[in-house]
Amino acid sequence: MFGSKSTKEEPPRSAGGNVPAQGALNSLVAGTVVEGSVQAESDIRIDGFLKGTLVCKGRVIIGPKGSIEGEIKAANATIEGKFKGTLHIEDLLQVKETAVVEGEINTDKLAVSPGAKFNVTSKMSSSHRSVPASSTPVIKPETIKM
Repeated sequence: MFGSKSTKEEPPRSAGGNVPAQGALNSLVAGTVVEGSVQAESDIRIDGFLKGTLVCKGRVIIGPKGSIEGEIKAANATIEGKFKGTLHIEDLLQVKETAVVEGEINTDKLAVSPGAKFNVTSKMSSSHRSVPASSTPVIKPETIKM
């Protein structure tokens, strides 16, 4: 009647049951090496080394000691460590002063801190921005009679 039940505590989950709750953070700690493809439903922080492809629906954080070589597809990214490869960021890419970034980037917004080593070719996409036609001035040629 008054017995205790021991239960394991599960990580927070969304109502669907299989997807981690918002605010959850995946982590690849220092000293860990992964080769291959990684998919994350929520934010992920890399303090180890990843060689391959990372697809993240949230934010990718490469810590100061972290390193990725390959391709990243994510909503947002903050780089404090090393990245070499191709970045596809839907919204904001932040490159901090400790970062070393080489390769190609495609992002909507870019913020590079002074001191960052940033050797890339970049394409700023405007897929999320739309300019109303009325805001574009139209210049019509005029005829001047003398």
